[in-house]
Amino acid sequence: MSRGRALGMIETFGLVFVLQAADAMVKAGEVDLVGYENTASGYISVLVQGDVAACKSAVEAGVKSVEDMGAEVYSSCVIATPHPDIDKIIERYTLDKLLPY
Repeated sequence: MSRGRALGMIETFGLVFVLQAADAMVKAGEVDLVGYENTASGYISVLVQGDVAACKSAVEAGVKSVEDMGAEVYSSCVIATPHPDIDKIIERYTLDKLLPY
């Protein structure tokens, strides 16, 4: 992660809904898709990064898109100035670590 950039997150249930959220998020604001986290129970979180306003717009758009499909968003959050130690947690879920190349 780049220092000084906000972090936006959405958690929902199921791949289809998280893909819809991620698509809406990257289309709504100038954000970069950081990665995702999939638990065995089916809950999936998607993370984006950008400036605070872009992350807020992206999260709002992602939440709306999931709710418009009749699904539930379990949580969403924007951290305006993440502490550098947060990188230790989200680094594990970055796309380059999750996808085989």
